[in-house]
Amino acid sequence: MDVSIIIINYRTPQLIINCLQSIYEHTSGVKFEVIVVDNDPENGGGNLVRQAYPEIKWIDMTYNSGFGRANNEGMKAAKGRYFLILNADTLVTDNVIGRCLRRMDEQTDIAASGALQHYADGTPMPFYKSFNEFRKTFFILPPSGLVDRILNKLYPEPKYNNPDQYDWLVGAFVFVRKEAVERAGGFDEDFFMYGEDVEWSARLGKQGKLCYFQDCTFIHLENDNPFRRSNISWINRFSAQMQVSNMLWVRKQYGVASYLFMILHYLIMIPVIFIWKMLFNIKKDGNPFSQLKTQFIFTKKTGVLLNYFWPTLFGSKKLFKIKPSENIDLISQS
Repeated sequence: MDVSIIIINYRTPQLIINCLQSIYEHTSGVKFEVIVVDNDPENGGGNLVRQAYPEIKWIDMTYNSGFGRANNEGMKAAKGRYFLILNADTLVTDNVIGRCLRRMDEQTDIAASGALQHYADGTPMPFYKSFNEFRKTFFILPPSGLVDRILNKLYPEPKYNNPDQYDWLVGAFVFVRKEAVERAGGFDEDFFMYGEDVEWSARLGKQGKLCYFQDCTFIHLENDNPFRRSNISWINRFSAQMQVSNMLWVRKQYGVASYLFMILHYLIMIPVIFIWKMLFNIKKDGNPFSQLKTQFIFTKKTGVLLNYFWPTLFGSKKLFKIKPSENIDLISQS
């Protein structure tokens, strides 16, 4: 078996059917199996997928285990020389799986590779190209040349001889050697959603290069989920679940000091963003208390981070999944 394609189902049967249709239509020269792990068997609509593709392997989880734990179960059952971690809301438009297989067979120093994401209309989707580029977005600071220079000095971009090499691979499409997973381990099971691909990439990168092949692309439809961000603004760049996962990643990969520094930064910024907005409001219409919704959302999200402060700080082994009452993005829509 060349490739084990692992897909997580959470109430997305039609997306998976569309994804599998694109795989079977465009993939050639590859012996592959498909493993679907269902995080909600009771409501997941799995029968629709199994009726359409009875040959696939199906694994039912007993609870919504999130992205990492479910993929780990899929990898345990996988028989391929390579694993392809693939989102349900994706489509392949050519033999990208076959090209990844050939490249990985030819370049044995690569531990894992990814394909470049495109929107449904075929335009390229932006992505973070390094750990430090990602970390710099965590700071809520006024945009300016001085701030950019300071952050670039503190968090410089890595330099590689191979132009295809990167720090980390987006979890929607990760083509990884089985041996690299055996040495590095699977996804960290403390992550529920978001951040797990970043942390995993750091460990996989110690086993070999991580590369994006420039001629390998796929469509990422970005299916809606209840943990996506809303009310997006300069200070609310991430959803509450994203923020919890981001800080968990900082703690795991960069240690206690970096984690405490980020938490302190968010706490300091609460009065700063309120004072700045109130001064702006006075200048605009004389009412300092108008249009402060964004600031209150940021404060509530920071409060959610504090709910997970001690478990994150002390490295508790648990599933860092926010509660419905902490899902500020969903609550703020009402």
